[in-house]
Amino acid sequence: MKAVLFNIHDLVLLFTVFQCLLFALFLVTLKRGKRKTHLLLAAFLLSQAAIPLDNLINFGEMFRSTALSFSPNLFYSFGLAYWVEAPLLLFYIRSLIYKDYQFRRYDLLFLLPFVAYSIYFANTWWLEEELVKIAALQGDTIANTPFEERAIHFFREAFRVACGVLCLIELNNYQKQLKQQVAETESVDLTWLKAMVVGFLIVRVVAVLTALAIISAYELGVYIDHEFLGLSSNYAVLLMISGLIFFSAGYSTIFRGIDSKLTPAATKEKPKIDLRQVDKITRYMRLNKPYLNHLLTLENLANQLDIPPRVLSHIINHHFNKNFFEFINHYRIEESKLLLESESNRRATMLDIMDSAGFNSKATFNTFFKKLTEKTPTQYRKDYWE
Repeated sequence: MKAVLFNIHDLVLLFTVFQCLLFALFLVTLKRGKRKTHLLLAAFLLSQAAIPLDNLINFGEMFRSTALSFSPNLFYSFGLAYWVEAPLLLFYIRSLIYKDYQFRRYDLLFLLPFVAYSIYFANTWWLEEELVKIAALQGDTIANTPFEERAIHFFREAFRVACGVLCLIELNNYQKQLKQQVAETESVDLTWLKAMVVGFLIVRVVAVLTALAIISAYELGVYIDHEFLGLSSNYAVLLMISGLIFFSAGYSTIFRGIDSKLTPAATKEKPKIDLRQVDKITRYMRLNKPYLNHLLTLENLANQLDIPPRVLSHIINHHFNKNFFEFINHYRIEESKLLLESESNRRATMLDIMDSAGFNSKATFNTFFKKLTEKTPTQYRKDYWE
């Protein structure tokens, strides 16, 4: 019982595998929420479980001998997950932020490297004679790896970095497009998700540096401690996976999925603006005050007006020269001014004024009020009543 079976590095990999498999199982069986999003996250976690398993089999002394006695095909095979984990994270984020997200033919391009490498791997490993594979494994060291394998390794890590950059671009676009469809954005906090995506991106950049360090050490003769870089990545991945589980379990529900078809970039046609619809919108906003609803969205307002959401978005952007966020909050500020000018509200708190005008974010209320009046709400009331 005193024999040491695993070192601390092996335990980190084992815990990562266990954590990923357990949460992936939970997501697959989860009934509520967006099914497609859950399945994509589960697939990403399974790929993340395969990567440390690949490391354990290839570099863990105990696992290596066990895998070799079972089947040499276990070696390197789990490494195929490297080619799909980055696209899966990208697909997961897209499904999280777009309520109408569907796979497109364009998305298949992200899977081409996986398909191409699988064909290459099948020809160079799976289809080899078993005795050839065993002989190769017995003499396997990083030092005698052929250059083409090192080049493929570098390309793989660069591809993963590119996918990580695309994840950040998607999140930045989401922040911009959100204001085209909702009038309140404070509850959608992207800080943690961005931090997680940046964390995975850093891990992938380190993997690129590791690939370059291996090339430097064994092709150029300039030694860089690639083992330290690789081990550091293993610990970082454990932290990132833990953070991803925490985020997806506790915070993913705050996302307001947006309709990608309603964004200005996606609206290719430029229909003429019907001035009767403009008049209808203006009268409805003035008489019915839909902006008093804290949770008003473009789709809600379009339904109330009986105008297609895309047409309403076009009118707001090109006639009123505002995005939806600015359009609605402009009306709310005008309502706030009326409330502040009312005798009955002279002793009302700013939180009461804010709430009555349709705001549920103090930061948005103060920012917009000062932008449109060049005064704070408190100063505005004071100046009005003096």
